Amino acid sequence: MKTTWRTASLVATAAAVLTLTTACGQDNGGSSAAGAQNVGATTAAGDYGNPGSGPATGAANGYGADGNKSSASPAQVAPAGKLTVAANPEFGNVLTDGSGLTLYRFDKDTANPPASNCSGTCATTWPPVPANDATAGAGVDKSQLGEVTRPDGTKQLTIGGWPAYRYVKDAKAGDVNGQGVNGTWFALAPNGKKAKLSDLPGLSVRKDAKLGDVVVDKNGMTVYRFLKDKAWPKSVSNCTGACLQKWPAVAPVKTEDTQGVKKKGLMGFTRPDGVKQMTVNCWPIYTFSGDKAPGDTNGQGVGGTWYAVSPDGKPVGAPGN
Repeated sequence: MKTTWRTASLVATAAAVLTLTTACGQDNGGSSAAGAQNVGATTAAGDYGNPGSGPATGAANGYGADGNKSSASPAQVAPAGKLTVAANPEFGNVLTDGSGLTLYRFDKDTANPPASNCSGTCATTWPPVPANDATAGAGVDKSQLGEVTRPDGTKQLTIGGWPAYRYVKDAKAGDVNGQGVNGTWFALAPNGKKAKLSDLPGLSVRKDAKLGDVVVDKNGMTVYRFLKDKAWPKSVSNCTGACLQKWPAVAPVKTEDTQGVKKKGLMGFTRPDGVKQMTVNCWPIYTFSGDKAPGDTNGQGVGGTWYAVSPDGKPVGAPGN
């Protein structure tokens, strides 16, 4: 029984290696020094109801689609603090407050001039974000921050002119329960627009002012290579554990969902930890948690082992390339 299982396992492994060998070949370029993983340096988280299974009463009373009034918790009425950007897999880059809570905009407000049309019970469900201590953190342009005076005399934060709100049913950092409520409430992008994924392909090429042509993912985030990985005889990632948290693996994309990237060796593979990862010219690719907005290249050269990826899969600016 053991012999049969072992034989089947060896056959499956050999088949996997053969597939990658055939697709990747030996034309892989770049360096492939094996060794311990390098995590990298730390770079200095009326229409105002909640849609639910019950009657859609939000438009009538503003208490939420469940028909119950909401009361803002201390966290919901807290100062804005340092605003940052969180990458959401469904909505792209989303603006968050100092506690990591998602910020929203209301379609019935105006941005030019700024004006809030959410008050009374609406403002209980969607607490206005105070403007007094709001500051711009990583990925946020401080020129986008402003304020508007509400009817009660308080100052509300604006982003790109749009009044900003929290949602009482967002209980923790990363929640986006208010997205799309009654078709009028949307998470804020860093520039005040509605947060949404870009229209970029799964992988494409961006011209960087310093690095030249580099590969970016579907959100426009720079893609990197780790010099301690291997591409021959099969794709191998030496970034695991804490390293993978800092350098998330790029998920596989279809070849036809790429633009400007070399097609040879463009494939996905399954890592030993079960994570599926994309390769360019058979080299595993990653994004960097220290990049907060499209166009950032904070991972370039980290530890002397992490480099942006060129369209042919080579590490841009790495020694010998």
